[in-house]
Amino acid sequence: MTTLMTVLGIVVFAVGLLISIAWHELGHLSTAKLFGIRVPQYMVGFGPTIFSRKKGDTEYGIKAVPFGGYIRMIGMFPPGDDGKLTARSTSPWRGMIEDARSAAFEELQPGDEKRLFYTRKPWKRVIVMFAGPFMNLILAVVIFLGVMMSFGVNTQTTSVGTVSQCVVAASSATDKCPKSAKDSPARAAGLQPRDKIIAFDGHRTPDWGALQKDIRETTGPATITIERDGVRKTLHANLIKNQVAKSDGNGGYVEGEYVTAGFLGFTPANGVVQQSFGQSVDRMGNMVHDGIDSMIALPSKVPDLWNAAFGDGERKADSPMGVVGAARVGGEVASLDIPPSQRIATMLFLVAGFNLSLFLFNMLPLLPLDGGHIAGALWEAIRRHTARLVRRPDPGPFDVAKMMPVAYVIAGVFICFTLLVLVADVVNPVKIS
Repeated sequence: MTTLMTVLGIVVFAVGLLISIAWHELGHLSTAKLFGIRVPQYMVGFGPTIFSRKKGDTEYGIKAVPFGGYIRMIGMFPPGDDGKLTARSTSPWRGMIEDARSAAFEELQPGDEKRLFYTRKPWKRVIVMFAGPFMNLILAVVIFLGVMMSFGVNTQTTSVGTVSQCVVAASSATDKCPKSAKDSPARAAGLQPRDKIIAFDGHRTPDWGALQKDIRETTGPATITIERDGVRKTLHANLIKNQVAKSDGNGGYVEGEYVTAGFLGFTPANGVVQQSFGQSVDRMGNMVHDGIDSMIALPSKVPDLWNAAFGDGERKADSPMGVVGAARVGGEVASLDIPPSQRIATMLFLVAGFNLSLFLFNMLPLLPLDGGHIAGALWEAIRRHTARLVRRPDPGPFDVAKMMPVAYVIAGVFICFTLLVLVADVVNPVKIS
């Protein structure tokens, strides 16, 4: 049964991946057609074509390898010195092997002179290239908000998990209370595991973040309103100053950093809690911030990734993970011994996280990514506007094709990194608990 659920989880993630890619390319396709650009192909996947059907100007199809997709637009680059034009793929991997100008020159048809990508105004080209990643962002936001507000998320609650027996600095590595240690204020007040804290010193505690903040800002006497076995009680505690782990402002902790603050002495219990719209938006903001930080930190994680793939290094939980690794995690999620609703929620979170990563990655201002073409269009707009201001001749379209040598280098780095992640995902995958 576990094997069956694992396979099912992988299949479900693969379907989610295909939908995400098709959704991304639909953004490019719809806006390109809106602005009158001819699109000969819309394909989901790579390799041999399994199914295709032509409707109007566009051939729609599915290919054998479900790890990407692309649309082809006529006139992605201005003509070169030989006057030739080309159709260009929106996919970085396929685009890498296409000649920047002449490979698809034969695709030009009579009347295409008015349907070329490069002839559209820069703001229209920005919209076409931004539409793909933006579709992934929309999907990520909808899934994240939907899951958090309906299924809920596993988070720290205002219920008591464990009560500290004594007062010990957070940086002290000990599992036992020293003889000289005093009882914790929580223990002295009579707080017990499974107590639900309703209010602290007269302030309602809607979530753990608010309760943690109140506790840390308090020293001396305080009242704690709890619910125990369905009955409300009021406990009296005398909080003290102690060294505690630094808070990240959202109820979590900053690893390895400590501060001196009010101390009660208990660990909150975890539980699945539905989030309000405001809480969900805050969590989404934190996810985007963490995603950007992770993108910036990618180069620094290469050595650990190499050791995990080719040495005996540990594969860390925050290690970069590719499609294969994510699919394996999807299989693990499906086989977890947790309620079905939480399996579904976790799987949806995985797909949403993939879409958020697609958005952030594609927005990098580097060719052959969408962000590189956006940067080229913006630079063209700046050049033309500046020329008008200083009354100089229009410099014409910015030739993005001149950046292709740099794009090949960047694409080569991406491919090497992707292969490294793939090896690590196969030989030393990220595992969940």
